[in-house]
Amino acid sequence: MDRREFLKVSGTLSFAIALSADGLQLLNEAQAATAQKINAWVRIAPDGTVTILTAGAEMGQGSMTSLPLIVADEMDADWSKVRLEWAPADPSNYGYSARGSQMMLIAGSRAVMSYYDQLRTAGAQVRKVLVANAAQKWNVDPKSLRTEPGFVVDASGRKLSFGVIAAFATVPASMPAVDKSELKKKEEFRFIGKSMPRRDIPLKVNGTAVYGIDVNVPGMVYASARHSPVAGGAAESWNDAKVKSMKGVLGTVKLPDGVAVIADSIPHALAARRALEVKWSAGKAAGFDSEKVLDSAYVKVHADPAAKTEVVDSKGNAKAAFQGAAKRYKAEYFSDYSYHAQMEPLNAVARVEGDRAEIWEGTQDPGASRESVAKALGFKPEQVTIHQCYMGGGFGRRTLGDYSTEAARIAREVKKPVKLVWPREEDMQYGMFRPQAFQCLEAAQDAQGKVTGWSHCIVGDGGALLTGGMRIIYYDIPNQHIELRGTSHGIRVKHWRAVAHNFNMFAIESFVDQMATDASMDPIAFRIERMSAVPRIKTCLEKVAQMCDWNAPRPEGRALGLALTERSGSLGAGVAEVSVDRGTGKIRVHKTWMAVDGGLIVQPEMAKHNIESGIVYGLSSILHERITLKGGEVQQSNFHDYHVLRMSDVPETMETAFIDRDAPPAGLGETGTPWIAAAVANAVHRLTGKRLTHMPFTPERVKQTLTA
Repeated sequence: MDRREFLKVSGTLSFAIALSADGLQLLNEAQAATAQKINAWVRIAPDGTVTILTAGAEMGQGSMTSLPLIVADEMDADWSKVRLEWAPADPSNYGYSARGSQMMLIAGSRAVMSYYDQLRTAGAQVRKVLVANAAQKWNVDPKSLRTEPGFVVDASGRKLSFGVIAAFATVPASMPAVDKSELKKKEEFRFIGKSMPRRDIPLKVNGTAVYGIDVNVPGMVYASARHSPVAGGAAESWNDAKVKSMKGVLGTVKLPDGVAVIADSIPHALAARRALEVKWSAGKAAGFDSEKVLDSAYVKVHADPAAKTEVVDSKGNAKAAFQGAAKRYKAEYFSDYSYHAQMEPLNAVARVEGDRAEIWEGTQDPGASRESVAKALGFKPEQVTIHQCYMGGGFGRRTLGDYSTEAARIAREVKKPVKLVWPREEDMQYGMFRPQAFQCLEAAQDAQGKVTGWSHCIVGDGGALLTGGMRIIYYDIPNQHIELRGTSHGIRVKHWRAVAHNFNMFAIESFVDQMATDASMDPIAFRIERMSAVPRIKTCLEKVAQMCDWNAPRPEGRALGLALTERSGSLGAGVAEVSVDRGTGKIRVHKTWMAVDGGLIVQPEMAKHNIESGIVYGLSSILHERITLKGGEVQQSNFHDYHVLRMSDVPETMETAFIDRDAPPAGLGETGTPWIAAAVANAVHRLTGKRLTHMPFTPERVKQTLTA
């Protein structure tokens, strides 16, 4: 039966939320039936079950729980009776407002901070409708009623459950407005600010959580793909007859940038993929050598006065500050390409029948995925249905549904449902990487040693993927000039957890530490006094100093390193306790402490886990992970030569404290990553007197630095 018939039979009370020019609205069922692309966020069944749709893509960060929980708190739902469903891929109705459009993109730590206000309003409107219906039933003034979890209650203690109300309720044609003053006060929250169990954890533990790679559709065949080893290339010919003669192989399909093989099983598809012998056209990245370009070409671009320059930010008069400086500093930093290294290989299931397409995938942006598939098939977005699945890691890579679009192309060609899986080797060789970069920083100090001038130039390929974190918002430096000098190599680059904040804050905070050392000042005191740390950062610095007992002696062979972090509206300060094996060059991070100002923390335990995962992810990237290209081809192929952090190398303890501040939620999912590189490098300098200036800090590089 269709949804409308289901609602008639089950007797549910259904609300639909539409985003209009006037903001958030609730529409009754009759309106929802006639409106375009409108679906219910909240359903209340007569048995008291409350179904709340969640627009938060779930990749381990807890968004699919925290977003519905915001609605549940404002409507006073009984959380034990709440059931969750994925929201449809429909940004016009389920998206948040950003950059003048509606989007469902879960990246940049956007989920809670972007949806918070509108979901609270939605919950409050549902509560008002329930109260109004109860008041009509009892023939009393709605103002005399209150709610408690799952019930409307009058002054005498008489109660009506939400389920009972749902059985007789009507939703008015014009939904009640909600003034900001009608929203719950902080002290009235039942769930927000309290640690609630994540709804996805039990399913992941018992194996019932459905990831994209788990999906099976009747009549489904299997596919894998080989793409041009040099970005920008295309398949001109391949050993088609030989591959088709292999066991279980059903055929091959030419893709815009590669070849897909179709088979009756994943093993047969992967075997056929390995057997492909393809003649490729030349790609734009042909001949590209990442190490040579980073070490020499980028430096030359920076030194070239005629190089094309884009001003990222400018404040005051940096030129005058440097001309009148009592002292000037300059330093250079390098960082390599990084792979996302998500646990679940990229995959999607597609079914195309007539003028309709269905996609099953784990995506960070279901709206964009729907648009991409529709464009590839020549469909309208409403002809494409995205079935959201759990993700075994995203980190920015799953914001682009190129693999699901590829699956849709193949499914239309073979006229059968298709499960497409890219093996790890394909995902890495045809990867989309965090850009490599060269950075030059300069600082001007006045006669009192205060930093009054700041210059930061970054060189690389990736545009906005290079500039995040360059703007100095945590130090009050009056004169700044920040610029990008872009290059182009044809390499596929992509958002990566905290994106450019990682290498930019590495450079900034390492540079600040260098000046603090030269001034023989405590790193915390230097940041507060000479860098003019803003009040929020000053609070974080004082808190983290208390947490780690900053001035206490450390075990022999260990030292502390400090750095700031900034991402998605959150600020923080972190400290790492580090040791170095001078013989092998291996760095070990034993303990970390972090103080974070992220505004209102909707789910403290989830937030803490996000910070910890960010630290571990960051540590892996700065100690091990690097992608190199020669002749335009990626040199690494799997985890045997692209090394990631092991369990045995995770810090012994990771302590996180959140600053209690009355402010809206900020982003937390990426805040734990940017600071760790500089903190580790600064600790290594304390131990050895040597500065690490090239990420990642591989043992070979560390040994080379120590003996230089």
